[in-house]
Amino acid sequence: MRTPLVAAAILLAGVVAAHASTATAAAHTSAAPAPLTLDRVKTSPSRVVLASGATAAATDRLEVTRTWNGEICATTIVNRGSQPVRIKEVVLFSITHDLPPETALYGESLQMLSQTGGTLGQPVDYGYNELKHYKVPQPDDARVASGLVMLTPPASAGGPSQPVLLAFTSSRRFVGRFYLRPTSIDVVADTEGLELAPGARWTLEEFMVATGASQTPLLDRLAARIVQNHPPLKAPSAPTGWCSWYCFGPKVTATQVLENLDVIAKTIPRLTYVQIDDGYQPAMGDWLETGAAFGGDVLGVLKQIRERGFQPAIWVAPFIAEKGSHLFTQHPDWFIKGDDGLPLPSDKVTFGGWRRGPWYALDGTHPAVQQHLETLFRTMRNEWGVTYFKLDANFWGMMHGGRLHDPKATRVEAYRRGMEAVRRGAGDGFILGCNHPIWASFGLIHGSRSSNDIKRSWDRVASIARQNLSRNWQNGRLWWNDPDAVVLTGGELTLDELLFHAASIYASGGMVLSGDDLSKLPADRMALLEKLLPPTGVAAEFDDASLTVGVMRGVPRATPKPANPALAPRTYVVFNWENDAKPMTVKLGGACALTDFWTGDDLGRHRDTFTIDRMAPHSARLLICRPVN
Repeated sequence: MRTPLVAAAILLAGVVAAHASTATAAAHTSAAPAPLTLDRVKTSPSRVVLASGATAAATDRLEVTRTWNGEICATTIVNRGSQPVRIKEVVLFSITHDLPPETALYGESLQMLSQTGGTLGQPVDYGYNELKHYKVPQPDDARVASGLVMLTPPASAGGPSQPVLLAFTSSRRFVGRFYLRPTSIDVVADTEGLELAPGARWTLEEFMVATGASQTPLLDRLAARIVQNHPPLKAPSAPTGWCSWYCFGPKVTATQVLENLDVIAKTIPRLTYVQIDDGYQPAMGDWLETGAAFGGDVLGVLKQIRERGFQPAIWVAPFIAEKGSHLFTQHPDWFIKGDDGLPLPSDKVTFGGWRRGPWYALDGTHPAVQQHLETLFRTMRNEWGVTYFKLDANFWGMMHGGRLHDPKATRVEAYRRGMEAVRRGAGDGFILGCNHPIWASFGLIHGSRSSNDIKRSWDRVASIARQNLSRNWQNGRLWWNDPDAVVLTGGELTLDELLFHAASIYASGGMVLSGDDLSKLPADRMALLEKLLPPTGVAAEFDDASLTVGVMRGVPRATPKPANPALAPRTYVVFNWENDAKPMTVKLGGACALTDFWTGDDLGRHRDTFTIDRMAPHSARLLICRPVN
């Protein structure tokens, strides 16, 4: 049965809805803030911040209405006054809390390459810091997350901890943000200083609050609600393939691609997609041209890939161009503008780009840009035969700090309009989002890169494993996760660390692309790569943020499927992230016959638990469990 609707209308002219006023007043006069519960969130006040930075005055007549249906909240804002008002942001909820500094924190980000972990008292960057690296504006006194925040207080003497999930379940127009402070959380819709006309109404993004015994069911509910708001693009299985970047970088040649195609065809044909990852174009933005350094005709290479029975894949950064490109010099009016009316160099407001910068960002609200993107991808799909598009630098498609062709549009709308044009052009091609705004990409991509780039070092292997596994809840629901390429040669990695890396890719349940020069890959490493194919499509579930023991239910798949689900096989993933060896215990939840995934060794029958007496530092195990009576 659905919970009856609860509506809260907050008039920032000074009138607060009667049902909320008593609870809010009581909260402010009590000796300590109430615990962070659904009721606590519902009764938290709202406020509007004007473009000037001031809180809306009584004469502004701005009305914020919150309508609850169970744990889901819909919010609107209406201008009841006679004058237009420019609004910087709407604080949907200003929540006081008594969470201790030791509360475990996980926060998502506007940008795919940023995540926050650690605790409320000591936040930790899993990837890039959004303020330092991307210069995304935020308050000086707060830690900022976007999309979702998971807060797990430490267990008390009275019982286990209860995680709390705060999340936005839609991303049609506005960025949803969280300002985290020691005793408060502001839940914010970034309205970018846009003008709200007299009598006009904005529908803000849908919001969700959920609590439970563990993180997994909360994230399951979140994913289900996002899917309702943004039906995902469908691809029947997670892709496999080979990527040129991690062995050849931007200096890749046609000969190198074809040499690896030959190895794939002869040795490991389950790598379906052969991806030219950057380096083929003469300039950023001129994607339909071939640079001299590539040493061959791109169309000819793509044709040979098709003729050998494989799928051509290509890297494109659709929203950016360098100053010397034909695209920029011929169409400067297509780009996001600065206050001076000229194309805005990205380094003036954000990261300027990792190569051949500063980049300029195409304006997705411009009709000519939409036509350009549609034509570009239709040409690549229909004339070049490309069936897989790795889109990079998508973040710049919603670059902040500039002016758009459509002055009423938000950055989210600019990005989504551009991506809709890409989708129309790409037709039935697979679209992978990389370096993209995650929430704004809902319903627009088949695959989502879920971590930073891999490097052949332990620090990077551990870092991207944590990033990927923290996003396992998205895989197979919102899209297929791309944990980045598997690299099994070179660098300083020990064998244990290589197996840790491979196990984290397997545990993601997502895409598998090789990043090695396969013409030089030793036979034992080729066998290891083969073990990862095909992807399971099922991500490991972890009970907490330690990410030490997870379970992949229904993996490997049983044939025939057991009548009793409790007897379905499952795989346990065990990670030792530490620098020292230690014993580790896996809770089996019954009697199991265990097998080592990599070696096939029979580990015997075990009831309820299995203990690894000494697990080497930086190592991982994959244990196949077949339940027995």
